[in-house]
Amino acid sequence: MQSLRPNIDRRAWSDLAMLGLLSLLYIPLMLHWTHGWISKSISIEHEYFSHGLIGLPYAAYVIWESRQQWQNLPGGTGEFSGADRWGGLGILLLSAVMYLSGLPETVNLSFPLMLTGTCLWLKGLPGLRLFAWPLIFIWLATPNEIPYLLAPFTLPLQSFIAGTAGIMLNLLGFDVAVEGINIFMNGRHVEVAPYCAGLKMLFTSWYVALLLLHWSNTWKMRPIVIGLLSLTTLISVTGNIIRNTILTYFHGTGNDNGFTWLHDGWGGDVYSALSLALLVWVLNYLEDWFLPRNDNEATLPEA
Repeated sequence: MQSLRPNIDRRAWSDLAMLGLLSLLYIPLMLHWTHGWISKSISIEHEYFSHGLIGLPYAAYVIWESRQQWQNLPGGTGEFSGADRWGGLGILLLSAVMYLSGLPETVNLSFPLMLTGTCLWLKGLPGLRLFAWPLIFIWLATPNEIPYLLAPFTLPLQSFIAGTAGIMLNLLGFDVAVEGINIFMNGRHVEVAPYCAGLKMLFTSWYVALLLLHWSNTWKMRPIVIGLLSLTTLISVTGNIIRNTILTYFHGTGNDNGFTWLHDGWGGDVYSALSLALLVWVLNYLEDWFLPRNDNEATLPEA
């Protein structure tokens, strides 16, 4: 046992050294993301990943809670190492090249790639399996250009939102005309632009739904997973239609302060927070519906 102790200590120190190196490389990047998400000074595409304000701390929490399991895994890259660990070394080298390129997108993507390669290099596939969920949350919170690539394909969704908002306002007695993605009310024009199609809120809602499934440990239960993701999509799309309807009403009635408050101000943040909070209630409802209750009724002692 005493001969094993130095190996364990060296392994712990190597993990700490790797953690320190990663911190020096990526803490400035994390601060840049966080400041950009909070102040909304980051690019529009990268704002789509502001759910990282929730997901990255949660991923760090999950990793911290699993630290003892990580230490108990066999490690090292000597004669007992497999192809998975050497594959991890290749991923680490690729992430280093992407980081040194200095290009914003490749530097961003080098972060989850570096973490994935580190797991494989130090612990192989068992380490990757252990940290699979936090790595998923980190990958999905890493800013990239996917929203920009999806924007040209959102026209049907934009038209659907504009048409539905027009119908709702007409039913409320307002004179509204809709032409494609354009809504006209009282001589004023509102366009449902690609970035107003609700993709950001949809991405955030899906992300929070995954986080809730992991937190509640219900991600292995197919009915709950399907039910939560389906209702999340419905809530997100419906909420965005209502939001665009209110924005059109504000703009069409000349309430520019209300429009700015809901579109660019804290009103939009409150609206989004309420939509996300609704997902917690939905998950609790699904758990009550699909999971059997364990009612441990106390029995009275016999006389």
